[in-house]
Amino acid sequence: MTNIPSDNLIKKPRSRWFDVWDQFKSHKGALVGGIFFIFIVMAVYLIPLFWPHDATFIDIRSRNQGVSLWHPFGTDQLGRDTFARMMQGGQTSIAVGLTAMALSLFLGTFVGVMAGFFNKLDNVLMRLTDLFLALPLLPLLLLMMLLFRDPLNAAFGPEKGIFILIVLAIGITSWMPTARIVRGDILAIKEREFVLAARSIGTKNSKLISRHILPNVVSPIMVSATLGIANAIITESALSFLGLGFPPDFPTWGRLLYDATDYLTMYPERVFWPGFAISLTVLSVNYLGDGLRDALDPRIRGR
Repeated sequence: MTNIPSDNLIKKPRSRWFDVWDQFKSHKGALVGGIFFIFIVMAVYLIPLFWPHDATFIDIRSRNQGVSLWHPFGTDQLGRDTFARMMQGGQTSIAVGLTAMALSLFLGTFVGVMAGFFNKLDNVLMRLTDLFLALPLLPLLLLMMLLFRDPLNAAFGPEKGIFILIVLAIGITSWMPTARIVRGDILAIKEREFVLAARSIGTKNSKLISRHILPNVVSPIMVSATLGIANAIITESALSFLGLGFPPDFPTWGRLLYDATDYLTMYPERVFWPGFAISLTVLSVNYLGDGLRDALDPRIRGR
């Protein structure tokens, strides 16, 4: 009598994402970085809901206080709670990082796909990418801030206007590495057998790109996304530190760092808190991107 294997004994094929997760877990720095970044995001958005102090409330009688239970990070020269301003500043800095990263990722992926898939556009788009790479980043950002700051502030208000301007400035000047990486992968993928088979049965270019090309370039796009967040946070902090970012009453980590430099000798801890937050956030995101790169690379996975 032939034994028929039970359905419970048939081993289901293992998902690719389980292998990715196993590789990611083996990268201790990436695992700690990912957990810490999630912790920061949750902290800056959830703690203000329960914190008794408002980030913009001015109490002159409580100005320049040190660390205490009522004010864990002390107060500034206007009596505003530094911890509350750190939480609100983190919301703005992370929102700028995520939004600018999304814009940069969209532009870079679009240019990379067009250049890699359509041979006629390749030379033009890559020369455009080289042109943007050759432009000096900081002077270009400063010029954009000076030219478009007042019109956008008049149209959307000082806070929304500068948010839109900073996101556009960072996104427009940081898409080039993603475009080159995506283009290189697509040049190899479009000559694979499954793409040629889909083309031979008359699949349209739009469906060919969306169903066969893009799913196979998710790995470099995800890595570029994590690194793009860190780059956007640093750029926004640099602009705010130069006094070209958000208005003084609208805190970001870069703006808090800029405001604290005037009191560096008397209250050095005011520089420490925003600088420490920026450094740890960027470091955690970089470790997260490093772990994703190793986990999503089939040549490294399993080592």
